[in-house]
Amino acid sequence: MIIGILKEIKPQENRVSMTPSGVDMMKTNGHKVYVEKNAGLGSGFEDHLYIKAGAAILDTPEEIYGISDMVMHVKEPQESEFSLIKKWQIVFTYLHLAADKDLTHALLKTGSIGIAYETIEDRNGKLPLLAPMSEVAGRLATQQGAKYLERTFGGRGLLLGGVTGTPPANVLIIGGGVVGIHAARVACGMGANVTVLDMNLDRLRYLSEIMPANCQALMSSPALIKDLVKTSDLVVGAVLIAGAKAPKLITKQMLSTMKKGSVIVDVAIDQGGCFETSRPTTHGDPVYEVDGVIHYSVANMPGAVPLTSTIALTNATLPYALKIANNGWKAVCKDHGFAKGVNYVSDKLVCKPVADAFSMNYTALESML
Repeated sequence: MIIGILKEIKPQENRVSMTPSGVDMMKTNGHKVYVEKNAGLGSGFEDHLYIKAGAAILDTPEEIYGISDMVMHVKEPQESEFSLIKKWQIVFTYLHLAADKDLTHALLKTGSIGIAYETIEDRNGKLPLLAPMSEVAGRLATQQGAKYLERTFGGRGLLLGGVTGTPPANVLIIGGGVVGIHAARVACGMGANVTVLDMNLDRLRYLSEIMPANCQALMSSPALIKDLVKTSDLVVGAVLIAGAKAPKLITKQMLSTMKKGSVIVDVAIDQGGCFETSRPTTHGDPVYEVDGVIHYSVANMPGAVPLTSTIALTNATLPYALKIANNGWKAVCKDHGFAKGVNYVSDKLVCKPVADAFSMNYTALESML
């Protein structure tokens, strides 16, 4: 199979979908890899490293799309790429279609096959290709939240862990999954008073067992969220419904009860955001204020640390990319967990959460195989 590695064109996105070592593995398995010029530069991987690994460098995305059976991105295709995508070409990337109706319609018109990193499941029902970026985003959520609590950035002027004789900040993390647990670990390590909310009792038991004494794990409810946001200095939205649009857990009315200069970080922004007042921002212009509360909702948070993120992403995605290249996407769909990664085939939506998000027609994947 011919695999094309595209340069990211989303603002301030410096990740790349494959490292040179990933290219070497593809070549070892008999596949051809073409890399767009300077695709890895933002992550510290220069073109000569890809050439050494066996890739050929092409100057433009038009050339990459034109020659490849499967193209790989980190983020979803941008508008300038829609006309370049070929019929029956495999597009393997983070798609997050449930948050973007226009993108969904545009990709359906291409007649391609969209396989989303974020909806592939393993045998335990977990999301192995989303997990590494969730780990990064969770840690960054606390790190960025702590920064924007500084008075310099309009925050309350509060040190997350406090110092001797002063109280620590109150951190509320909504969602105890991969993002939530990593956000909580960093917040706890910095000495904050941390509360993690989740709706799964088994997950709450696990969190209670492994987290330090300055973290409490509680059963989530609208009433409890409404009460806790009033005393929270930093709120991290870490909820996820695989493939579906995120629920709105903090309303504008609830926001008005929060302390001025407090910070909310919406890690669910890729799936539409879990705060009513959230809108996507960029690394170049990451925050805005509503009712005195600072909002951080960068849609590609791991792009801030591209070297770490690119290596972690390749570690997770490469085995799946190899399966597709070695066997073809239809054969790999015999694995039920992988089949969940297929979001659309030609002009048919085969991911029910996406179809439900926009009240669009859903087609069972089995009928397309």
